[in-house]
Amino acid sequence: MAWISDLFFSGWAELVRTLVVGTLVYFAVVLLLRGAGKRALTKMRAYDFVVTVALGSSLATALLSSQVKLDKAVIGVALLLGLQRLFAWLSTRWRWFHDLVNNEPTLVFHHGRMLKGAIESLNLTPDEIMAAARSQGQGNLDEIEAVVVETDGGFSVIPRLNKGSASALSNVPGAGKENRGKEDDLPTRSANHWH
Repeated sequence: MAWISDLFFSGWAELVRTLVVGTLVYFAVVLLLRGAGKRALTKMRAYDFVVTVALGSSLATALLSSQVKLDKAVIGVALLLGLQRLFAWLSTRWRWFHDLVNNEPTLVFHHGRMLKGAIESLNLTPDEIMAAARSQGQGNLDEIEAVVVETDGGFSVIPRLNKGSASALSNVPGAGKENRGKEDDLPTRSANHWH
């Protein structure tokens, strides 16, 4: 009957190892993904992405590997979900932690100008910004106040008509600057000017 206990319990040392290694690897992957930039995480926060990928991997490993016992599989999944909730909770409590594990929004188009430095830093092209404008029903760049690449890699397009006080842009670096230097700008009339 030892084989039955082997199916369900792998020992305390293995469980502690899973908890410690799982936590450290989780944190490392979140930081690496944050460093990789917003384009790696379109529509997800780094810690959400880690959980999505790791849960699939954990489930597949538990199903296919006879080396993984039920207790390790369950504690691994519980650990991932617990860490996701912990990271979300810590992000809402401490600004420094939020900044550590999340990217900040980036202004890429403002007051009728493509912002070259921001576009290059995100490995974007003006075509992608124009596509974002079109996808939100904007046919004329002159009618757009700003385009922001959000922390999850998605685009937000703010029309001039809806600008109001622009308070939604208050946490976007550079959005408060009314006059940006010409060296930062790209022509908006044609993507052919982009080199």
